[in-house]
Amino acid sequence: MEHNVLITGVSTGIGYGIAKEYIRRGYRVYGSVRNENDANRLNSEFGDSLIPLIFDVTDQESIDAAFDKVNSEIGDKGLFCLLNNAGIAIGGPIQYQSMEEIIRHFEINVFGAMRVTRAFLPLLGAREDHPMPPGKIINISSVAGKFAAPFVAAYVGSKHALEGLSKSMRRELLIYGIDVIIIGPGAVKTPIWGKGFRRDMYQDTPYASILKGFFKGAMKNAEKGLSIEFIGKRVVDISQKQKPKTRYALVPQKFSNWTLPRLLPPRFIDKVIKKRLLKM
Repeated sequence: MEHNVLITGVSTGIGYGIAKEYIRRGYRVYGSVRNENDANRLNSEFGDSLIPLIFDVTDQESIDAAFDKVNSEIGDKGLFCLLNNAGIAIGGPIQYQSMEEIIRHFEINVFGAMRVTRAFLPLLGAREDHPMPPGKIINISSVAGKFAAPFVAAYVGSKHALEGLSKSMRRELLIYGIDVIIIGPGAVKTPIWGKGFRRDMYQDTPYASILKGFFKGAMKNAEKGLSIEFIGKRVVDISQKQKPKTRYALVPQKFSNWTLPRLLPPRFIDKVIKKRLLKM
């Protein structure tokens, strides 16, 4: 049986790693990119196994056009899985970060995922007499969906919002049998943080020296992070489970970076963070 998946943001990083693994396992991938150059590059690499869809998750008209294309090609075969992966992360102190930049996080990371999901729900089985088994929705969150580091408040807020929406959506879609799964990676070796931290942006604020140290720490964590190949394999494994959990944390050094912080009192963690910031 032919299985089709749709992944947003496949040009690089986690989305690329997930797409590559699905293709390795014989799936056909529809992947969103934002320009012709990325579409041509992926076509050259994967051939007919990956069909690029050029759309922006903030543009409803382009999303609707992408749906029409996918619907015309796969029709009643439906989607095995929709993976909302497209996102941005731009660091900065919330006191000084522009409102436009803060709002952009929510437009892409939250509302973008909701726009794409709502458009493609019919191909996942949210319609009468859908001829295929219902599909799954996987929303790529982050450890930031549960924890809140300083200087990434807009990103953290967007991931918390995405997780809340995912939980309600999962319960609404029970009537169709469509499952909604949250996957929250920790540090991953991707360019997202390198793109999102601009060290010279806040030189005239009290956070200038602290941000330099924070940026170095974020880059070190990324270097020690999980590979996109590992994330791709785990995400595809999860999507193939008959009875998956509602949330998965894919975190390196899981005890120290996930389990222990969830057990410690928040005020204790505040003291640790304050001590580290004052040393930067």
